[in-house]
Amino acid sequence: MGVWEYGSMGVWELRYQQSAIKMVEKEKLRIDKYLWAIRLFKTRSLASDACEKGKVKNEAGQVKPSRQVHIGDIYEVKTEAKRWRIQVTGLLDHRLAFSEAIKYYLDITPAEEVERLQFQAASFHTGKRLSKVGRPTKKQRRDLDEMGNSESPLP
Repeated sequence: MGVWEYGSMGVWELRYQQSAIKMVEKEKLRIDKYLWAIRLFKTRSLASDACEKGKVKNEAGQVKPSRQVHIGDIYEVKTEAKRWRIQVTGLLDHRLAFSEAIKYYLDITPAEEVERLQFQAASFHTGKRLSKVGRPTKKQRRDLDEMGNSESPLP
């Protein structure tokens, strides 16, 4: 999968070529490794756990972590953040940069799911308050106390 080249430090280094990264259709690739490689999951064990818990499905139903991936397969993947619907366009057996990894699948998530996520992101409250709104400053509190002391108490 790589080519040995004489590196800049005077040491032989293994360099990967783009053509070597693309796997041939007949090679075997597990679904947990594929989901990790295309960066839907942070670790391979999280991808494997998701498969075992039924969060990865295809047309036939729940998928085991050892299931073989083929080009053209469609999977529904539920992560913590989003429900993905992906179609496999290429096989990838190791992690690459996100910009490269997205070339190996096609995101066919329904529009209503994407809209739901955008609405959730827009309505997310961070807990920070607007400036000059809410709790009074020390000066404002003193002014309120003066106003309260100058008024006559109710009977």
